[in-house]
Amino acid sequence: MPGEVVTLQLGQYAGCVGAHWWGLQAAALRSPAEGRRAPRRRAAPSRAGGGRPGHAHAAPGGAGAERRRGLAEARRRGPGGAGGLEDASSAGTGSASTAVSGASPAPSQLAVSQDVYSGGQVRVWSDYLNVHLHPKSIYVIRQYMHDGECGCLEAFGQGESLLQDPSCTEELEDRLHFYVEECDYLQGFQVLCDLHDGFSGVGAKVTELLCDEYSGKGILTWGLTPVTSNVGDSQNSYRLMNTALGIVRLSSHSSLFCPLSLSGSLGLKPQPPVTFPYINYDASLNYHSSAILAAALDTLTAPYRLCASQGSMMHLAETLNFSGRKVAAAWASVPFPALHGYSLPDTLSAYQQDVPWSLLSSCRERKVSCCFAQSVVLRGICKESHTSSHPGKPPASPLHACESTEQILQRYLRAVFPGAFSTCHVLEQPCNTLPPYPQFFSPLLTRQGFLLDKPPRYSSAVESIPVLAALQSSPVLHTLLHGLYRDLQRLNPRRWASFFSAGVEEADFHEALEELRTLSQCYETGAEADEAEADSD
Repeated sequence: MPGEVVTLQLGQYAGCVGAHWWGLQAAALRSPAEGRRAPRRRAAPSRAGGGRPGHAHAAPGGAGAERRRGLAEARRRGPGGAGGLEDASSAGTGSASTAVSGASPAPSQLAVSQDVYSGGQVRVWSDYLNVHLHPKSIYVIRQYMHDGECGCLEAFGQGESLLQDPSCTEELEDRLHFYVEECDYLQGFQVLCDLHDGFSGVGAKVTELLCDEYSGKGILTWGLTPVTSNVGDSQNSYRLMNTALGIVRLSSHSSLFCPLSLSGSLGLKPQPPVTFPYINYDASLNYHSSAILAAALDTLTAPYRLCASQGSMMHLAETLNFSGRKVAAAWASVPFPALHGYSLPDTLSAYQQDVPWSLLSSCRERKVSCCFAQSVVLRGICKESHTSSHPGKPPASPLHACESTEQILQRYLRAVFPGAFSTCHVLEQPCNTLPPYPQFFSPLLTRQGFLLDKPPRYSSAVESIPVLAALQSSPVLHTLLHGLYRDLQRLNPRRWASFFSAGVEEADFHEALEELRTLSQCYETGAEADEAEADSD
């Protein structure tokens, strides 16, 4: 096993994704798939947590009767968890609210009602968190509200200033040490951070602290953004500036940074949200969009989380971040369109030109088979199904001649992405979709998530799905980063004096814009370089 990972979640939407993610891992622990337990994990809290608990789970081991009770219960119920930072909220009911506002609540299970499964009564992420929380996992920001028209943590400078308070920094370090000291071997930190609001500034300071204090450890940061629509001019401009500053600062302090969203664009011009052929989700519900991102995240991080993994988080980052490319793009097929009863070569042969996945990094998707390097994970495909059984007949294609699922996937990637450095992992264990995971799947899916030719007479809940996901260092990131830079160039900073009065100097903002432009140039190919030159002219 490569070692333990500490997870920090900073923000409301980060909590949404994290709540589903930890639910998926708890389900995996209860599953006999692959005949082994998921790796023991420790998760750390973060420190700006809020009105609904900054989501988390307990870390194994420790001193003190209360701590031992919490850890024993956490081990019994599911995997070690994460810490969360979130702005304070007066909303919320039930034990979730108590866990946040209580001084030192005992680990408790948050009730999940049937209304939550449809998304009807969900207001904040802890409404559907179905794992135990450890008191040390939550830190509440009392200065800000997560909703309402005033008192919100809405500007990058506000988030940065929170961590300039010595008492706040001391509290964060104490909570980090609580979990880090329990690790037999700490391989690094996973940071889930809201990118669109003031938590972008919180994440920038937190990753800077991690980089300084835990030099040599991996820091893999996910910048999360919900699907937004009908926002005002002021909110849209704030979102744009927070996002740009977050990308620049988070990527500079992380081993690898990945923007993750179902929104079609991070820029000023709105784009339709990402669609999936076999999921009927409501993009306006964070309960739905965060579940999809959690399934992708659970798959993308598998290479350094599994007991049998040979690589670490740093190894994954170094595979993708060469030549200054500290930003990666995420792609996923949720679910992977595997036909019931067909082999993996049969399925992949139908997608010889374009991989059947969608871009989850808020950019206009360009159907170009090009990337510099990638890490690809396919899960939920049985090893026995890698070939079609036609004894005595020659293989129908080179893919059918391969001897293992790993060889099939690697050969397929070489054909679709010639010249790219590709690593691949194939896992038998599927992504579990038991409650409280939303049931928004097509009626064409079986209980195991495989496709049928026509809907069955009697439908049943989808209990698991196969997933194909990839992290790529790709030219598509030039489109994303340079497009964001151009949109910000059109803004007049003098119109948003309130944003800069929160703590960001205008000169620092322009410097960050130049860094964003430089970062975008790392992903240029010939076509993008010509386009950028034309823009500058």
